[in-house]
Amino acid sequence: MMKTNPSRSIEQGGVLNRREFLKTAACGFGGLALSSLLTPAWAGRGPLGGRAPHFSPRAKRMIFVFLAGGPSQGDLFAPKPYITGRHGQAIESPVGDDGQERVGVAQFLPMAPIRPIRPRGQSGMMMSDLLPHLSKVSDELCLLRAVVADNKAHAPATLQFHTGHIAEARPSMGAWLSYGLGTQNSNLPSFVTIHPPGDGRSHGAGFLPAIHQGTPLRVPRKKGELAISNLEDPESDAGGQRQRLNFLQGLNRRLLNRVKRDAQMEGIIESFELAFRMQAAAPELVDLAGEPETIRKLYGVDGKHTNINGRACLLARRLSEAGVRFVQVTMGGWDHHGDILNGLPRSCAGADQPIAGLLEDLRQRGLLDETLVMISGEFGRTYWSQDISGSSPIEKHGREHQQESFCTLLAGGGIRPGMVYGETDEFGYRPVAGRVHLHDLHATLLHQLGIDHERLTYPHHGRDYRLTDVYGRVVSEILSAAPREAKGRA
Repeated sequence: MMKTNPSRSIEQGGVLNRREFLKTAACGFGGLALSSLLTPAWAGRGPLGGRAPHFSPRAKRMIFVFLAGGPSQGDLFAPKPYITGRHGQAIESPVGDDGQERVGVAQFLPMAPIRPIRPRGQSGMMMSDLLPHLSKVSDELCLLRAVVADNKAHAPATLQFHTGHIAEARPSMGAWLSYGLGTQNSNLPSFVTIHPPGDGRSHGAGFLPAIHQGTPLRVPRKKGELAISNLEDPESDAGGQRQRLNFLQGLNRRLLNRVKRDAQMEGIIESFELAFRMQAAAPELVDLAGEPETIRKLYGVDGKHTNINGRACLLARRLSEAGVRFVQVTMGGWDHHGDILNGLPRSCAGADQPIAGLLEDLRQRGLLDETLVMISGEFGRTYWSQDISGSSPIEKHGREHQQESFCTLLAGGGIRPGMVYGETDEFGYRPVAGRVHLHDLHATLLHQLGIDHERLTYPHHGRDYRLTDVYGRVVSEILSAAPREAKGRA
C-alpha cells in the first residue's frame, strides 16, 4: 500500500491533515465574512434586491425628462425649407385622406419656425434660438427626428410613451426597470417620478408587484412642505413608529399566510418597510440647501422662470446619484394649439436651462456615461398651423398634434453623441429614413441598461407580457459601441 506524505498539499495529491484543515477552514470563514461586509445586506433580497442584467450594460440608471403636451419639433429642432418658403400660403393636404378630422385646420397653411434655427456645436445639430443653454451641450445629444407613436390624443399617447400601450394599464418603463434590475439603495425606491402626469397609470406598476410603481415626489414650494406625501409622522418618534409598523405588518403577514398569495398585500408590506427606511434617507436627499451656489445657478434654481424645473432636475440628479434606478421629471405646458408665438418661448424659458444644467452637471461628475437621459414629449406638432377660433391671423395660430413623426433627444449611457438620426418628408410629416417607433425606442433604452427586451417578461392572464409587447428592435445605429456579452440570468 502506497504511503502518503502529510506535508504535500491537496493540489499535489496529499491528504488534508488536521492542521491544514483548520487553516483552510479559517481562511474560508474569513472569506465569507469579507463577502458579507462587501455585499449590501439588501442585494439580491426581496423584490427590489439588485439583480444581474442580461449582459453588460452601458448605463446603470436612467433619467426621463417628459415634456408633457408635445413640443413643436418644427420650431425647435427640424426646420423644413419647403414649409418656411411657403409660410402662410395654402397648400394641398400633405396627409392624404386618412379619415382623421383635423381640428382647426380648414386649409393647410405652412407655418415657419417662430425663431431662427441654427447649426450648433461641432456636430452642426440644428437647434432653435429658444434653446440657448441646450445649444451649448448639443454635442452631448443624439437627436431622433423620426419617432412614431400610434395615437394623437394626449392621454393614450402619454400612456403609450410610458407603458408601451395606448389603453391598457400596463407597467410603466420605470416599473419594468425596477422589476428587471432592482434598486441600488435599500433606503430609496427604485423608481421616483417628480411632478408626475395626473393619470397615475403612467407611473404605475400595472400587473407587476406594487413595490415597483413610481414614488411620486414634488418640489416643495414653501418652507415646511413635504416633497413626499405622508413620509413623516410628527406625532411619533422612530421607535414608536417601528412598534406600530411591526404590529400592522404582523396583521398583514397573518392575512398573507392565510391566503397564500396576494400581490397587492405583498406590495403593501414591502412598501411600508421601504417607507420606514426612507424616513431616514429621503429628507436629507431632497433638501437642496447644501448644494453649492454654482450648482444651483447651473440649474436655474431661484430663477424667475426656471426655479421649479431647476429644482426638479437637481433633485433628479441627486436621486439618481444616490441609487434610484429610474427618475422621471415631468414639465408641463407644451400643448400649443393657439398663440404658439408667445406660448412656446415661455415653455422653453422654463425648461432650457434646467435640462442643460442636468446634462452639464452629470458630465462634470463623471456620471453622464453611465446615466441614460431621454427628453421627449408624447408626440410632436404639425408644420402647418391650427386656428381653433377659425378667424385669427396666422400670427395667433398654434399647431395640431402630430404622432406620425416627432423628435426625441437622448444623451449618455452609450448613445452616440452629436448625432442626428432619421428624416421626414418635405412637409415634416412622414418618416422617410431612420424611423423609430416607440417600441423600438423602448427596446433600445432597455438594451443600454443591459436588458434584452424580449426576455424581460412577466406572466399575466395566461401569457408572458413585456414592455415592447410583440414588437421592437434595438436601434443599433445610434449606439456608440456594442456592449460586451456577459454571463447573466436566463
